[in-house]
Amino acid sequence: MSEHTTNTAVRLRSPANRVSRRAIGYWTATAAIFWILLIGLQTVIVVTSDDVPSFLRVTLVLSCVVGPLHLVVMPQWRYRVHRWEVTDEAVYTQAGWLKQQWRIAPVSRIQTVDIERDPFEQLFGLAKITVTTASAAGPLRIAGLTHDHAMALADELTKTTQAVRGDAT
Repeated sequence: MSEHTTNTAVRLRSPANRVSRRAIGYWTATAAIFWILLIGLQTVIVVTSDDVPSFLRVTLVLSCVVGPLHLVVMPQWRYRVHRWEVTDEAVYTQAGWLKQQWRIAPVSRIQTVDIERDPFEQLFGLAKITVTTASAAGPLRIAGLTHDHAMALADELTKTTQAVRGDAT
């Protein structure tokens, strides 16, 4: 955790820590699966149809241009945006790429800390932490952490929340 005094106000700001660089590969791979399936389906329809409407050819060409561009731009952009930080007072997150979101959860409001890994995250050695709070806005998620870092962070958050008085409501 960062060293802050207990008098420091919890305010919206950019968090200090970036996610793992492995997240770039993970985001690229998961997006590539979508584009391969979409372009493959469009290609099958165009090749096997006798009378292909011109809009299907146009969408196939657009997918062949936009898909690779998306695979190059999106992961790098997300890596520059996705940040997180944990202090003695709060958990800060910043995520997104087109639609960006900043969230703060005071430590005193944390109810649970969960670690999750989908199969692709496991392949890339990544995990995500979900911090559930007593907030109608829903949980905070820190995605793109190395598995070891996520485990250590979850342990640290658990110890910190146990040391804070109150019932997280």
